[in-house]
Amino acid sequence: MFARTRFIRLSVRFNSTVARPFNFHIGVSWAPKPPDPKLTRFHTAFSADSQLGKWRDAMLAHPMRSLPKDAGEDFFYHTKARSLLTSVSRLQGVAFGVADGVGGWVDSGVDPSLFAQALMYFSHNHSHDSWAGEPEIDPTQDHEHHDDVRGREVTPYECLDLAYRRVIQEQLVEAGSSTACLLTLNSSSGVLRSANLGDSGFLIVRSSSVIYREPVQTHYFNCPLQLTKYPETVSFNKYYMDLPSAAAQHETKLRHGDIVIAYTDGLSDNVFPAELVTICSLIARAGGSESEQVQSMADRIVQYAQACMRDRKRASPFEREAAREGLLYRGGVRR
Repeated sequence: MFARTRFIRLSVRFNSTVARPFNFHIGVSWAPKPPDPKLTRFHTAFSADSQLGKWRDAMLAHPMRSLPKDAGEDFFYHTKARSLLTSVSRLQGVAFGVADGVGGWVDSGVDPSLFAQALMYFSHNHSHDSWAGEPEIDPTQDHEHHDDVRGREVTPYECLDLAYRRVIQEQLVEAGSSTACLLTLNSSSGVLRSANLGDSGFLIVRSSSVIYREPVQTHYFNCPLQLTKYPETVSFNKYYMDLPSAAAQHETKLRHGDIVIAYTDGLSDNVFPAELVTICSLIARAGGSESEQVQSMADRIVQYAQACMRDRKRASPFEREAAREGLLYRGGVRR
């Protein structure tokens, strides 16, 4: 996939009578990588009747936009995280993630999208019924039933580890590799937790400034850390095989109005962080509901990234990183 923007807008109500004062508004947009006539692409999609296929199609069926029915070699998920500690399911926050399938597997006759889709599918399953952040108790409130606030968090790192184990066991995924970035946002506290492996990532925009950007993890330039599954019957040694334990973990407290953008390298290689801030600021000034704004931001970011990818004369973030390594590259990057 060329660029995926998974995009969260945060609105907070500070009210001591409300148990979970944080509201999260979600916008999502994507565009598959343009086809390259010089390359043979292997596309062996999960059957639409399989659980994976049904889940994939549901993720791609955006209710508000007419978006592509194909996300290319990358994928994503988003879900409301719930605690099932009692007989009553309680919303605790949101969880989301992105995965970038390693395209080099096409040379071995493997569809790179399958690994990424399966990793996000199992991440979604483990995130959905987990506590999105550690239990937070407001001391000004009377909690009659302590079971409602007790619980053990399934962190993004633990979720990534569990999902990777399931992909290794999944018979429908013969082989593949992927980067991954998983996040949870806690509705009680506004705490963001993340686990990132490779060169996908996220950034936080606050008051028209980028206050945090997840560092990339690479073996060397343009070779990110990646989760890998090798075929059982063939010996492969040209792909790196990193483990979830290598993922970088981060935790921070969000504020009212913060914007969290999660992405694959199709975005970060073509668009500078300052340009993302400008797009978000312009749309926020145009007005509209917060839900409308975040979706417009997601759509506009992907559209702009596509334009940057096609511009061979414009300096790109990838070009500048290549120059630091003594390499010559010009313009946008097809991802």
